[in-house]
Amino acid sequence: MSVSPRQSAAVRRRAVRRRRVRRLIALVAAVVLVVIGVVVVPPLFQKAIRLFTLPLQYATIIRQQAHEKHVDAALIAAVIDTETGFDARTSPTGAEGLMQIEPATATFLARRSGGTAFNVNDLGQPQVNIEYGTYYLAYLMNNYGGDETAALSAYNGGQTNTNRWIDEAHADGHAFGLDDIPFPATRAYVQTVEQRQLSYRANYPVALGYR
Repeated sequence: MSVSPRQSAAVRRRAVRRRRVRRLIALVAAVVLVVIGVVVVPPLFQKAIRLFTLPLQYATIIRQQAHEKHVDAALIAAVIDTETGFDARTSPTGAEGLMQIEPATATFLARRSGGTAFNVNDLGQPQVNIEYGTYYLAYLMNNYGGDETAALSAYNGGQTNTNRWIDEAHADGHAFGLDDIPFPATRAYVQTVEQRQLSYRANYPVALGYR
């Protein structure tokens, strides 16, 4: 069957139109992919990086305990992150759970708070551990007149050591500060917690109840 010049031209025109449609579809798809790459991927990537470098779990418990015990929620999160990275475990010295509470400290806090049903094994539970850890932070903040640096120093380096360092600072005629902590590990701990506290407050304002 022969094809007339008119039919042949029509076939060519249809082929050209199909190629143009395919190119247009490919162009639109490329634009959509670029938009997704510019608008969607960076926030998701940033969120993934944030969750890896500044994790946050148990936000509801943290907000609850912060409200009940009048402790900054970002401070609680920063202590947990610095102590365990939100990965509860038992330390070689026997400290337990997310906030690394020593059994002896927990027993003291239980007696002080009237927790007659307390069991050391309960420190492995996030709710109990964060409750006792926050209570301890509140106790230390109160004990040191709201001085966060002193409270964190005592949380990590012990109250006896911190009391001595405070006395030495006062004897030298100045207020206690980070540079007065002679233990490198405790000084680094306090500095890290305070830096992460600012990061948690900036990165998780809703989750931690700031707005």
